Amino acid sequence: MSSSKSTPTNLTLHGKGLKLDTRADIEPYLKDVDPAAIEEIHLGGNTLGVDASQALAEFLAKTQVLKVADFADIFTGRLISEIPLALTAICDALKDKTSLVEINLSDNAFGGRSVEPMVPFLTHNRSFRILKLNNNGLGPAGGEVIANALAESARLSKAEGKKSNLKTVICGRNRLENGSAPAWAEAFALHETLEEVRMPQNGIRMEGITALAHGLKKCPELAHIDLQDNTFTTDGEVTGVGAWTEALPSWPHLHTLNLSDCVLSSEGEVPLLISALSTGSNPKLHTLQLQNNNLEEQTFSLLAKEISAGLQSVMHLELQWNEQEEDDEHLETIALSLKQRGGKLFATDDDEDEEEEEAEEEAKEEEEEAREAAEKGEEKKPKVEDKAADDLADLLSKVGISS
Repeated sequence: MSSSKSTPTNLTLHGKGLKLDTRADIEPYLKDVDPAAIEEIHLGGNTLGVDASQALAEFLAKTQVLKVADFADIFTGRLISEIPLALTAICDALKDKTSLVEINLSDNAFGGRSVEPMVPFLTHNRSFRILKLNNNGLGPAGGEVIANALAESARLSKAEGKKSNLKTVICGRNRLENGSAPAWAEAFALHETLEEVRMPQNGIRMEGITALAHGLKKCPELAHIDLQDNTFTTDGEVTGVGAWTEALPSWPHLHTLNLSDCVLSSEGEVPLLISALSTGSNPKLHTLQLQNNNLEEQTFSLLAKEISAGLQSVMHLELQWNEQEEDDEHLETIALSLKQRGGKLFATDDDEDEEEEEAEEEAKEEEEEAREAAEKGEEKKPKVEDKAADDLADLLSKVGISS
């Protein structure tokens, strides 16, 4: 009986801490891999020089079914003069890959000076669905360049009579500030297919937050919004909050809303948002995060009233680091209402620690079940959620994406 060796579909060097300077350094990891079969490549936690990046680019150019390109944290210790050349080689090799679903370039210190090499890829590859650019030090200028490239991509798709494929944009910890907000707002408005937008810790203030609300309002499929640690109000002005309350009805699929550390308070801002969320226009809202916003009894009272009325879909509510009293009756009401439907209130650090302990205990139980099943020669039957995740992965693997 002849046996055939299976062809690997994933190439991973993740976390190996390799210093790959030259072509000779990286070629041993590529030479026995068939690029035509590779679906995922993960190189995070290594550092690539220009020559090694060019050799990688030649490998990428030969890929035919590549779906995930994970190049987070691949330039640690590199000179600012090296990064644009290396990034140009990699991005140009991916520009025409119609199979690509996800590109991750997070945790690379591009700064505003190293973003231009990404522009041709972001503009002309209109197949990818997930863009991850987290912690790149883009600054307002670099952020504007990226946003303008995405906007041009949407215009090109529209000119061809096609919808955008972009579903997810993650661009946090980049000091985007107000300067780049109008460009991002325009890009979001043009990519009406967006389902997930995460832009935490960017120093965006009220004017920028207002612009983003106007742009995202054009995205009816939005399900996950994360704008934590930006600023929604200034000197008592609530223009940003007002813009977001007006935008909320535009998102009937909204599942997760993270507005923690957003300089909100009980003096009208959060009650305004809660009232808007309680109208029934966001019937799928599952997770609401309002940590560290100086919230007081007024807000807790409103939440206690609405948690079993207009906020019946909420299962996960985070209120840590606000101005709550230990025995606040409103928080007790909220906690009980959530518990009765299988949800949970997080009001203190202890709640979060308890959740982590429960997760660890569940993982141990699953490990024990798997071990017992293995001893009996049985295959452990996956949980419903595990099977659903597997089914989704199988479905994704069969998706054909056209440019």
